[in-house]
Amino acid sequence: MPVITIDAPPMNKDQKRELVSSFAKKASEVFNLPVTAMVIIINEVESENVGVGDILLCDRQQDE
Repeated sequence: MPVITIDAPPMNKDQKRELVSSFAKKASEVFNLPVTAMVIIINEVESENVGVGDILLCDRQQDE
């Protein structure tokens, strides 16, 4: 049973449904396993908990 872990910014429930569906379908094709064998875990990560280079992502976003 493949486990797919996705680290992403916060999403609404509809976005999560779409993401899970698309990953599960594609992984099913690649692994040649039923879509029901896929396990997908979404870890929502706030930008203040991500460092890019030597700065927090939230600080980088403020500069853009």
